[in-house]
Amino acid sequence: MANITPANIIQSANKWNISGDVLMDNANSILVESNAFLMDEDEIEVDFSEVGNVDTAAISLMLEWQRRAVASHCKITFANLPANLKSLAAVYGVAEFIPLNA
Repeated sequence: MANITPANIIQSANKWNISGDVLMDNANSILVESNAFLMDEDEIEVDFSEVGNVDTAAISLMLEWQRRAVASHCKITFANLPANLKSLAAVYGVAEFIPLNA
């Protein structure tokens, strides 16, 4: 069995930083933890620069955060996506729906 790096998500003002692996096994706990974060800023950036392994659960999280942002009248962007996450988004045909920050 492969080693899994536990995921962590923290909020600093209008930026959410995720670290570790974002997989089916821990996606729900990441979502639950992020539900405590307010979306009261005009724009939220979710930074994936510290993320290692991902699977399709990471895409599900991103789409869920987008739904929440729309409901909160907040713009959300995603930064520093790992190459494998970009590939998964392309394979599943959702890449064009994921707002990226340069």
